[in-house]
Amino acid sequence: MMEWLLTYHVGGIVIGICTFLIIGFFHPVVVKAEYYWGTRCWWIFLLLGILALAGSVLVDNLLIASLLGVFSFSSFWTIKELFEQRERVLKGWFPMNPQRKHEYEVPPTDTPE
Repeated sequence: MMEWLLTYHVGGIVIGICTFLIIGFFHPVVVKAEYYWGTRCWWIFLLLGILALAGSVLVDNLLIASLLGVFSFSSFWTIKELFEQRERVLKGWFPMNPQRKHEYEVPPTDTPE
């Protein structure tokens, strides 16, 4: 496979397409993960990112190592997006899970009247 990619100089295109697909995969994952589990599942993405990062260092194949690196840092970015997704839910841009409504309640601030 790598010989074919190198012969026709399409390795960059394949990595680009796969990167696009990996990033596109994570967008609905963020929405669903926040809906069902909230931000408390962030550690799963940290673990996935660390494992993929280790895999990218250990793999000899440049294509696979590159894609593992993209997956790794997409997992790390997902941690940030989970917390931002919570904010988007609070703004009403995305649906709130009614079974976890208590997690979205913001305590009142003590402001002098």
